[in-house]
Formats: sequence, structure tokens, C-alpha cells
Amino acid sequence: MLPGGEAAFVGEESKFVSDQSPFPQPVSVEREIGGRTFKLTTGEIAKQASGAVLVQFGDTVLFVAAQHGPPRPGIDFFPLQVDYRERLAAAGKFAGGFLKREGRPTTREILTARVTDRPLRPLFPKGYKDEIQVQANVLSSDGENDPSPLCATGASTALMIAEEVPFGGPISSVRVGRVDGELVLFPTHEEMMGSDLDLTVAGSKESVLMIEGFANQLPEAEMAEAIMFAHESCVELCELQFDLMKAVGIEPTKFEGPPENPFTSTLQEKAYDKVKEAKTSGNKQERADKVSEIKDGLVSELFPEDAEETSDGNTKAQFKEAFYKLEAKVVRDLLLEGKRLDGRSPDDLRAVDSRVSLLPRVHGSALFTRGETQSMMTVTLGTSRDQQRVDGLFGESAERFMLHYYFPSYSVGEVRPIRGPGRREIGHGVLAERSVFPVIPKAEKFPYTIRCISDITESNGSSSMASVCAATLGLMDAGVPILQPVAGISIGIVKESNDKYTLLTDIMGDEDHFGDMDFKVAGTQKGITGIQLDLKIDGISEQIIKDTLVQARKARIELLRVMLSAIRRPRGEISSFAPRLLQIKIDPEKIGLLIGPGGKTIRAIQEESGATLDVEDDGTVTIAANNGEAAEAALARVEALTEEIKVGRIYEGTVSSIKDFGAFVEIAPGKDGLCHISELSDGFVKNVTDICKVGDKLRVKVIAVDEQNRVKLSRKAVMEEESDGDGGDDEEE
Repeated sequence: MLPGGEAAFVGEESKFVSDQSPFPQPVSVEREIGGRTFKLTTGEIAKQASGAVLVQFGDTVLFVAAQHGPPRPGIDFFPLQVDYRERLAAAGKFAGGFLKREGRPTTREILTARVTDRPLRPLFPKGYKDEIQVQANVLSSDGENDPSPLCATGASTALMIAEEVPFGGPISSVRVGRVDGELVLFPTHEEMMGSDLDLTVAGSKESVLMIEGFANQLPEAEMAEAIMFAHESCVELCELQFDLMKAVGIEPTKFEGPPENPFTSTLQEKAYDKVKEAKTSGNKQERADKVSEIKDGLVSELFPEDAEETSDGNTKAQFKEAFYKLEAKVVRDLLLEGKRLDGRSPDDLRAVDSRVSLLPRVHGSALFTRGETQSMMTVTLGTSRDQQRVDGLFGESAERFMLHYYFPSYSVGEVRPIRGPGRREIGHGVLAERSVFPVIPKAEKFPYTIRCISDITESNGSSSMASVCAATLGLMDAGVPILQPVAGISIGIVKESNDKYTLLTDIMGDEDHFGDMDFKVAGTQKGITGIQLDLKIDGISEQIIKDTLVQARKARIELLRVMLSAIRRPRGEISSFAPRLLQIKIDPEKIGLLIGPGGKTIRAIQEESGATLDVEDDGTVTIAANNGEAAEAALARVEALTEEIKVGRIYEGTVSSIKDFGAFVEIAPGKDGLCHISELSDGFVKNVTDICKVGDKLRVKVIAVDEQNRVKLSRKAVMEEESDGDGGDDEEE
């Protein structure tokens, strides 16, 4: 404030000495994509970052920065880090909880970071080990356009305009839905609510690099069509990035790889045949032990007395790198020759075993084993109160089906610290969960909340797809009436060119590790429910995609045949240890009557029956209890309270008052009827109190409801019906 209490803006009257602004002006390019404007802008924000870009689609804005740093000493891998965050402020919302700021990444944020990382990583040159970090923040969310599919395109753009970063892009990513049979590019949030396909595809101008998709049993040919439809737009977005590079004046950075490893030729001569023999003998552990024995022998020979260097100055680190490359060459050569490590042909499954009902007290259990990969599945059934609540940019949602994946260290014969689930465990769990979800019955038919837990007790390739198979078995064992059984399989590839490649069904760990592709496909006999593609090369063609889907379907049908030999169909009854759920639909106008003043009525029903009641705004009442009798008792109370009183129906009521001419009986909370003295018994009744007193329970029948809605009851009619019934039984005996 200035003296005198007047406010002023500092510098309000000042002018620049130069006519030219000292700040660089932003550079933007845009293109019409999916009926909306897709815009890339750089040059104004985060000028100290290696590369930074604003991605705008509609009124959704995503900021992505890429940063380059020197390599860490001794590092033997490419340390790419990708982080994606959705701050609720972008949608004009506060974060929930006591702390009004975001915490650790949500599942959705982790999945988006993984989907962004996967197509970027193969496009960095081999031997490149500099630090690269990509950070993406949602700055604005319009409630229609999802920001997560924009992340990979933004990351690629930031890397393309980053100096000193030899990124072999550009790549881009698009999302595809299918509404009323029509493919939709970048579907809005509302459109996705009615879509039977949720597909994300990343690719370069030439080929597809990454696929992550889920569908409602979509046939293979239609899935392939959707993938190529998405890739057409990937090409357009790659061209848009080239436009921005040209406008900024950035040239691609070239990378000179390290000199040839001095041990490469030595190991080829000394160890190739030995490693080849070791890689084709025994099981996973035996093969690993034999390779380690060869490696240790060479170390002793080349580095006597535990020396760190040879006489020529070559190091152990160089030796380890060369030996790894030798292993990779051996495995790839074998596969290209059509020889798999365990002797199978390229399209053969490993031995499969399925078992159910292993655990006595859980609601459902299964053990699925495929080769040396094994998933122990447990299924728990709960009520709507057990649903997972998720808050995000598009509002709060509830999940009634969950599949959680755990990958303990003993499953691969290792020891490591036990911590919370990592990004890989979260990603694999969601892949399996969304692959199974399309066959989960609607809440109207099966109102339970369902949680599946996949414990990977042994692993040698594609444990996420083993989790899909185990989930199907566990759900059927739990009595969940799934629409179709689901199975999943992983297809690998060793590729020399688009014309020379070998597809491998049910890949093992080494085939995944040293191969070029991990293409997971889950589905039913009708079609695909889940699909995920990871590549270590710079893309695959449309023909490879189609061939893979055909080979995966053949394996999936075989898997389903073996799985169904353990349990043919869902059990007719759920476990006796699971809660019993009943549902009834009442008139929404009677919700207040059911709840009562201050919740008095509904609490009374819960206390007397031992059940719990959940009431939804549309009038759906879900009753949960530990046993069927309690659930039925609560249901009867709800029906009696909310249904219209029906003539001829028998109720168990409570005497609320006594008069000379009869007893008033409460047959439902707030609903009384008169049982006249003449209707209290089939004999003469002198005094009403001879038959009942206030508080007594009476079984009475509604014999009339007059125009004023007054209810007339009869105990005598009930006694006569019961007497007739007993007499009939006696005669039959």
C-alpha cells in the first residue's frame, strides 16, 4: 500500500528500453485430430529443461518436460524415468483427506506412466546410458477429454526438441473406443461410458510400438482393424511433431556407440557352443546353473587371482556385458532355427495343470500352473460397503471387482526386501483385472463385491496371463456366475526383418528377456477381452499383429479346454462362509419410510435381524447377513414395510393396543390393523386379553382393506388354514 492507503502495481508505468522482449516467444503447431484441435506449444515454459511442451486437446492441457543428465558411474542399463500426475486442481477440485495435497501416485497415474515408458524405451540407441527423466503434469481438465492418452505424444515431443538426446522418434499415442459398432478416435469421457472397447496404441510413422486394450469379447479381426485405425492417427501426430521441430529449428541428435567390446570375439570362440548346450538342457534353474558355471570358469581363466582387469586393461564389467550379449545371441539363434529352450515347437504350450477348492475357509480358490509359472488365486465375496472408492479428474467412482497381483521374491528363487506393490505388480494386476472384468455378471444379477488375489508362487514367463486363468477358475469355484471363462497367453517374437521372424507361443523368461516382443492376449472363445504389447525393437507390422492374434487364439482355446476339465461351470451355490446378499427394489418415495426418523426404523430392522441394509437412491435395497435366515428375516421386514398391504397375505405382527372390541396389530412399522374380537379365535372369546396382550406376536391374515385404507385382520383365518394343512398331512400319512 502506498502512503494514504492507495494501492499501486509496481512497474505500472515502466517500459522496456528495447522494443524487443527479452523473453522468447512460444512456438505452436496444431492439427485437427478426431474433430478437435490437437496443439503443441514450446518455448515459453520451463526454459531450463532439456525439452518442454504443452499439449492441448480441447480444454485439456498437459505439460511434459524431459531432462537429460550424465550417466551414473558403473551403470549397466538405460535409466529412463517416466512420471505422470493428475492434480485435482486441474478439474477445479480439492484433494480429499486431511492433507489437501496429492500423495503417492494413484493406480491410474502409474498405469499412464508405464504406457508412456514402454514405447519410448526401444527408440533409444543401444549402449546409451545417460539419465533421462520425463515428467508430465495435467494442468487443465475439461471433464471430456482424457489427458492420459496425450502423455506419450507429449513425452516424445519433449524428447525430440531436447538437445543432446539421441531419441529415435517421434512416436505418438492415441485412444480408440467403439460406440454402436463405430470406432471413435480420442473418445470423450461420456462416449467411453457406452464403449465396448478401450484401446491405446502408440506408434511411429512406420509401425506399431505399444498396445494396451480391453474389450467386451471382440473378435480378432475387429481388434486388428481397431489397432490399425489408431495407427493412422499416430502417423498424423508424428508429422505434427516434425512440424514443431522445424519451427523451432532443432535437428535430431546423433549418437556414437561405444567401441566394440574386446571380449566379444573371445567369448564367441570359447563359450558359444557351451552356452548353447547349457541353454537347451534341464529346467530353468538347471539351465541357469550351467550357464553360471561356464561364466565362473571364464572369469577364473581371464581374471586369475580375482583380478579386476586383464593384462590388456580390459575390465570385468566389459566381460559381463559381452557374456550377456553372448547369451542373447545364443538364445536368438536357437529360436530363429526353430529350437526352443525346452524343446517345444514355436506354437506349443507348456504343460498345464488346474486345480480348485484348495483352501477350506476362503470363498473360492484355485491353483493354475503352466510350465514353471504358477498362480495361487483366492476369491473373497463382500457387500457394496467393500467396494473400492476412487476419486479423480472425472469424479468419484466405485469398483466392485478387484484383482490384486503379488510377485514375491521366492517365486524366482531370489531374496529381496519386502515392500509395498511396485509399478510392475500394479500394472500386471490391472491387466489381469480388466481382462476378466467383461465376464463379471452385472450387479443386478450378482450384487457381491469381488476381490481376487493372485499370488505368483513360481514364475518363468507371463505370470499376468496365468493370473487371468487362475481368476477364471477361482471365480467359478466361488460360485460367481461369470458369462464366459477367460484365458490368457503371451506370444513372443524373434525378428530379423519384417519377412523373417519366428512367433513363439507361451514364452518363458529367457525367451522374453532375449526376444523382441511380449504380446499378451486374453479372451474367451468368443473374442478378446485384454491385449498388451511390449517391444524391445522399433515396431512391428500389421501382418505380424494379425499373425500373433491368430496364434494367440489357438493357444487360448487349448488353455480353456484344459482349464474346464478342473471345473466345468460356476458352482450353483456360493461358499457357506460368504455373506448372503438379497436385493429388493422398493418405491423410491418409500425410502424415507424405510429409514425412519433419524434412521430409527432401519436400525431396528438391522438390530433385530442381524443383517445390514444399504439403500440406494433408485430404491434398490441390498441386504447382507452371515446366514440366509437373517437375510430372509430382514427382507420380510422390508417387504412388509414398503409393499402395499395385500388382502389374503399372512403377516407376523405385534399387538400394539387392546380394546374391548379387538386388538390392534402392527403388521409393519407404522402400519396397524384391527383384529376384531370375533376374528381372534375359532371359538368364543369373552375378553380380548384372554387371547393376547400388548407386545405379543400374532400371525394374522389381511381379510379386507376399506376405502379409507383401514386394514382388517383375522387370526382365526390363519388358524383354520394351518389346521387344514395339518389335517391334509395327517391324511397323507
